[in-house]
Amino acid sequence: MNLNDKIYIAGHRGLVGSAIVRQLEAGGFSSLLMRTHNELDLTNQAQVQRFFKQERPDYVILAAAKVGGIHANNTYPADFIYQNIMIEANVINSAYENKVKRLLFLGSTCIYPKSIKQPMREDALLTDVLEPTNEPYALAKISGIKLCESYNRQYGTDFRSVMPTNLYGEGDNFNLNNSHVIPAIMRRFHLAKCLEEGNWIEIKQNLSKSPIKGISGSSSKDQILEIFAKNGIKIINRNRPSIKQNNQPLIVQNLELNIVVEIWGSGSPSRDFLHVNDMAEASLFVLELDKNIYQANTEQMLSHVNVGTGKGVTISEMVKIMKEIVGYKGGVTFDLEKPDGSPKKLIDVTRLKNMNWEYQTGLKEGLIKTYEWYTNN
Repeated sequence: MNLNDKIYIAGHRGLVGSAIVRQLEAGGFSSLLMRTHNELDLTNQAQVQRFFKQERPDYVILAAAKVGGIHANNTYPADFIYQNIMIEANVINSAYENKVKRLLFLGSTCIYPKSIKQPMREDALLTDVLEPTNEPYALAKISGIKLCESYNRQYGTDFRSVMPTNLYGEGDNFNLNNSHVIPAIMRRFHLAKCLEEGNWIEIKQNLSKSPIKGISGSSSKDQILEIFAKNGIKIINRNRPSIKQNNQPLIVQNLELNIVVEIWGSGSPSRDFLHVNDMAEASLFVLELDKNIYQANTEQMLSHVNVGTGKGVTISEMVKIMKEIVGYKGGVTFDLEKPDGSPKKLIDVTRLKNMNWEYQTGLKEGLIKTYEWYTNN
């Protein structure tokens, strides 16, 4: 790509999209096209067609998607399959019609069957049934892959797909009601650390910026402690829990108390965690890769590429590293009554390694960067 090429990043405010924008800007690319949802509704075909006709981007990075956790996927399955398919169809078709040089589609490893050999290879796609809780979303992402492949086969376009593993990093979602495992645990540890230190100013500021369901920065201390307990941040008095000092609970002075952060499940499941800056780098690497090299390492009807570290770490191992980084000194318990999910969810990254790309950010380094960003923002 040339520095003056027009590059459209769909989903530029998201975790991956914003990281890609940062890397492009750092690399000197000056013609980046970005639109918010209010400026451009990607589910609206007419709006998308008009945008592409007016702007004529040279390259497209399709990182936009409707995303959510298990609860959201179960509650709004029609929204997840419809909106994501419409986004993909509109953008990919308009990219073809307006002769975009190259397009990169970002999917998800949820495209793979729920009971598949680990680590998951690209050729596991469509070999068995999907995980029921996110099947509509997974089917939409599979459709995006197949749209890219079908346009390549019929029209000779150069549309590519990458499937990221579990991502984390700067710009992540730290809302305890719907965030993923790393930001959720990081925020719990941070708030628990504030309780240890009696730092109610930071707690109130934190809740003002990002309320937890049932409380905000204006809530009373008793209300906050009650909701914290429901969200896995629990206070256990060693002696008499009813004793107060200056009409405030003892936790304010942090006297004779235990603070315990509760983690869902046993801590034994293994996951592949990739820092978002590495994902952004891998995305641009695949986008810019010579067409012959890309085709030599993929197949016409199995062209997507896994992106991850290729290494697994257990939740308990990750928790231990995170606790040290945050500086939380209290206790940690694992709630065995809560589900673990898949015992192992790892991806095979042989294809990407054969293309000569590997991740650079180790888990500890990545968590340090993420916590620094979180505390500063």
